[in-house]
Amino acid sequence: MSKSIGFTLRWATLLLVAAVSLFPIYWMVMSSFRTHEEIFRYTELGRGLFLPVDWTLQNYRDIFLDPAKPFGRYLLNTLSVSVVVTAAGLLINAMAAFSFAKLRFPFKKGLLALFLSSLVIPYEVIMIPQYLLMRDLGWINSYKALIFPQIVWVFGIFMLIQFFADIPRDILDAARMDGARWPRIFGVIVLPAAVPALITLGIMTFLNQWDSFLWPLVVINEEKRQVIQVAISSYQSLRGISWGKIMAATTISSVPILAVFVLLQRYYVQGITMSGVKG
Repeated sequence: MSKSIGFTLRWATLLLVAAVSLFPIYWMVMSSFRTHEEIFRYTELGRGLFLPVDWTLQNYRDIFLDPAKPFGRYLLNTLSVSVVVTAAGLLINAMAAFSFAKLRFPFKKGLLALFLSSLVIPYEVIMIPQYLLMRDLGWINSYKALIFPQIVWVFGIFMLIQFFADIPRDILDAARMDGARWPRIFGVIVLPAAVPALITLGIMTFLNQWDSFLWPLVVINEEKRQVIQVAISSYQSLRGISWGKIMAATTISSVPILAVFVLLQRYYVQGITMSGVKG
């Protein structure tokens, strides 16, 4: 009897935590179908708090049909940048991590320590010199400024190093004795074994790029080149805050990242476990 009670209490606790965690998302989605006046009208427990009284799609019409703020273009911009950065980042970061984990070259430990030390530097510190570099290259207000500075991710390299370090050296030496070069070993042996870790890093990179706000706000001036998080913030102005539009836009922007995580969460958990990164 005590075991069944404990089991029931554990499940009840988990369901309560899940409900508390998911309620803000539920309220956001439901608020996207409310009028601006109705969003804050119902503050007490009742049907009006949990479900819209007057359902409307006007918020979605407003964000997609506004020619001054083309929300569909923002979605496409963000998706394109996120996919390119994720794909390029997986390749570059995986090669860097493999080099540090398995190759032998002078000053490797010192270079790795210096490289990882950049993790303690706040992004705001390097943003100004990074902006000046983009200006000198003539990349301001272009997608190149959104893509190239974000490809190399020190944390991603560190995470993959933990995974690659567990690959037996004997397998790599055997391939070398058979005449395989390092690029072939990397592509045929290492990458297939690292699929869970790569998917984990891909998810994290995609989420970071999808939620990027500060850097696009700094380097992109043209409205049609902007990304979705900056676009959402633009619904706040001196004339007031369009909460209905914000809720609708945030709901739409949440769909891709939720879909990616739900579809790949099994690999995400497996990759985190195998790479030795806890938390």
